[in-house]
Amino acid sequence: MKVFKFGGASVKDAQGVKNVVNVLKEVGYENTLVVISAMGKTTNAMEAVVDVYFEDDNSLSSAIQSVIEYHENILKELFETNQHPIFSTVKLLFNEVQGFLAWNKSPNYNFVYDQVVGYGELISTKIVSAYLTEMGMKNNWLDVRKFIKTNNSYRDTSVNWEKTQQNISNSIDQSILHITQGFLGSDDNNFTTTLGREGSDYTAAIFAYCLNADSVTIWKDVPGVLNADPRHFKETQLLHKISYREAIELAFYGASVIHPKTLQPLQGKEIPLHVKSFLNPKDKGTTVEKGIGIEPFVPCYIVKKNQVLIKLSSLDFSFIVENSISELFKLFHEYKIKVDLIQNSAISFSVCVDNKFGRLDELLNLLKSRFKVVCHDNVSLFTIRHFDEKAIETVLNGYEILLEQRGKETLQLVVK
Repeated sequence: MKVFKFGGASVKDAQGVKNVVNVLKEVGYENTLVVISAMGKTTNAMEAVVDVYFEDDNSLSSAIQSVIEYHENILKELFETNQHPIFSTVKLLFNEVQGFLAWNKSPNYNFVYDQVVGYGELISTKIVSAYLTEMGMKNNWLDVRKFIKTNNSYRDTSVNWEKTQQNISNSIDQSILHITQGFLGSDDNNFTTTLGREGSDYTAAIFAYCLNADSVTIWKDVPGVLNADPRHFKETQLLHKISYREAIELAFYGASVIHPKTLQPLQGKEIPLHVKSFLNPKDKGTTVEKGIGIEPFVPCYIVKKNQVLIKLSSLDFSFIVENSISELFKLFHEYKIKVDLIQNSAISFSVCVDNKFGRLDELLNLLKSRFKVVCHDNVSLFTIRHFDEKAIETVLNGYEILLEQRGKETLQLVVK
């Protein structure tokens, strides 16, 4: 069996949905499970709905309506008549969103987020499934929440592999085409959970692992895995082959083309991962599999913007050692602060973090009672794998270095 994943960019409009059909016809879709993300920037739009809801703003209705109209426009281009059943199906799903927001009493932002934002995937897959049927491509729509079971750590859940494996093994007919959602799961109470932003890649890997799939293909608007993000670097090169280890390293440091959790289940069963262009589906793209390093062997650049560099030093010149560092990491975990880089000396500790959940100010107020705190906002973290002097010069153009950390294969620079 094959597992395909199409991201939001591939289904951002009616032409994109039509192109998904063309890709499936061109490469074949027998014995295939297709994971699909929310359309275009729908996840961002649904996040805005949640924000407006908690702000008790009068613009909640208009925020939802803009998402409805976006999907209605796609439907009108795909289907000849608005009497097609998919129109009422999508309307019903939006009614569910509005109904939840009307009766919800939970003040838990993360819980509400998961119940609302996940509708982007449910709606997109219903539309794609209906259009495939319209084009004569028989398929089975699956609600991923019935298969992937997680804990209830909303917005950043952990998969219950035993239950998930059992659900998928017992229920998936591997001989037909399936359409399902990325990003989503459910907890023991059947509330919707999410696997983290860009979690659809991870969804594909979970299904592949549980189905013992032959391969996973992630279809993107780039030719494969590049050695740098073309949004930030002018010259990039396609990496034809990457080992699991190298890919995990790149994902760990923040390479956006592969979700960090995706590779672990694939490596466990040596399932190859292909990253290919949905614009040129016959091109080879990039293959991640068991092997040595990368091909070609070139420096790889990763940049994380909007980071925060925190420098802590002891108030009484006492050492910052194991106990202190242990307590700091407990606090990072408690306040859901993602740590991207650490560096410490006898009496100082520097950490570059991502304020993903917006709780940094709370943490800083606590830290200031224990340490001298210097904070640099809006810094960038550059990581260069297989660096050389030319690669370093490429990154440093016009930046001030706030922190540098070198290893044998990897250089990290926090710059302003």
